[in-house]
Amino acid sequence: MNESIKHLEEKIAHLERHVTEQDKAMLEFADELAAIRRELKVWRARAEARGAGGGGDAGGLERDERPPHY
Repeated sequence: MNESIKHLEEKIAHLERHVTEQDKAMLEFADELAAIRRELKVWRARAEARGAGGGGDAGGLERDERPPHY
C-alpha cells in the first residue's frame, strides 16, 4: 500500500509540474497574440489611410499621377 501511495504522489507531482509548464506557455502565447493583434491594428490603419488617399501607393505616387518617364 505504501508503494502505491508513493507512486500516486509521483504522478501528482508530475502532473502539477506539467500544468505549471502549460500555464507558462499559455501566458507566452497570450502575450504574443496581443502583440500580433496590436501590429495588425497598425497595418490595418495604414491600409485604410492609403485607401482613403492619405498616402498614395507604394511608390509615393497618387493614383492619377503619371510616373516621371511619361
